[in-house]
Amino acid sequence: MIKLISILWNSFRMALDELRVNKMRTFLSLFGVTIGIFCIIGVLSMVDSLKNYTAMRVKSIGSKVVWIDKWNYSDGADGPNFPWWKYYKRPSNKFADLSFLKNNTHEIEHLAMFLQSNRSSVDYGSSSLDNIGFYAVTNEFDKIQDLKVAAGRYMNEAEFAGGTPVCVIGYKNAETLFGNPFLSVGKEIAVNGKKMVIIGLIESQGGGGFGFDFDHSVMVSYHFFATMYRAENASRNLIIAQAKPGVSIEAMIDELRGEMRQLRKISPREDDNFTVNDVSKFFGTIIDGFLEKLNLGGWAIAGLSLIVGAFGVANIMFVTVRERTSQIGLKKAIGAKSVTILTEFLLESAFLCIIGGIVGLFLVWLLTLILSASMPFPIFISSSIIGLALSICIVLGVLSGIIPAAIAAKMDPVVAIRTK
Repeated sequence: MIKLISILWNSFRMALDELRVNKMRTFLSLFGVTIGIFCIIGVLSMVDSLKNYTAMRVKSIGSKVVWIDKWNYSDGADGPNFPWWKYYKRPSNKFADLSFLKNNTHEIEHLAMFLQSNRSSVDYGSSSLDNIGFYAVTNEFDKIQDLKVAAGRYMNEAEFAGGTPVCVIGYKNAETLFGNPFLSVGKEIAVNGKKMVIIGLIESQGGGGFGFDFDHSVMVSYHFFATMYRAENASRNLIIAQAKPGVSIEAMIDELRGEMRQLRKISPREDDNFTVNDVSKFFGTIIDGFLEKLNLGGWAIAGLSLIVGAFGVANIMFVTVRERTSQIGLKKAIGAKSVTILTEFLLESAFLCIIGGIVGLFLVWLLTLILSASMPFPIFISSSIIGLALSICIVLGVLSGIIPAAIAAKMDPVVAIRTK
């Protein structure tokens, strides 16, 4: 054990001596390792952070949830061949559809309607916000969505049924209009000239993204919205359904398709004029595809950088072996075994790569601080990623130093001592 510790310490000390004596040469040689580790850790950290953010956003959409819409989200990914006119001509959902579906389905736990008007502005005194998300919902919407109220309260059954002019407001909208978002409760605002009282503040969702951007919204009841807009003119018109516990989302989709076809009197030979979209699956497919491409790109760049770094470290070790030839001969002459010489040089090569990797990790850490301040989600470096980075450095160091170390281990002590 003492001998192993001595070898480790000597190798580490020699690696530091190499950095101190030949700063520029070592820096340039380790630069490839630094860039490679920077790319790998940067990409993996971004992917992990995006996965966590995706899980959070999918949770905000709801568990086992489908959206009944005129648009087919999966077909919308087909690019220029997407037949948008076909879906645009489809009929919009109606409020009466909710009652029919509630009375004729058995797999649904909650059912709600959601409308959105994007061309809306909200005013309070001299302050104004344009192009807000003006949302209209029915009474079960908050039971499906991960929607929390930070101050005040949510709309009650009487306000939903009577179309009372009250609303709940998104955190960012409230912050912009009132400075302190918690001062918004009880204030009267006007959306497109229609007055309403804020009764609740929606808890900050931490950025936009797919699903619903509650932070930049004003939410009212469906019946109040209907006094301002026609449902068929809304920019989004959804019926949102959530499956009962123990019911698969596929079973709910099959039931909803059958009931919607009956509701709209679609004959067996006719195509659906609606789509039941599995939104969690759709958004997950998009994000997974993006993350896969990001991963491949990062590993490709990192692979090239690490190859360059490996040649750089190998060059350092060849030069080091040549400079220390007489020392190697002296060690072997006084009894050092070939395996000891081999181990020392391999460890020195590994330590050099670890130093380059640590610099790369430090640069990624600085990048996470900068990006986290501007991104809608925090970026972090997990312990498993750090472990992977150090493992790559060790393997790279061993592979880079194996040939120079083998040359050093095989030297004849007499010949090595005489070398100047």
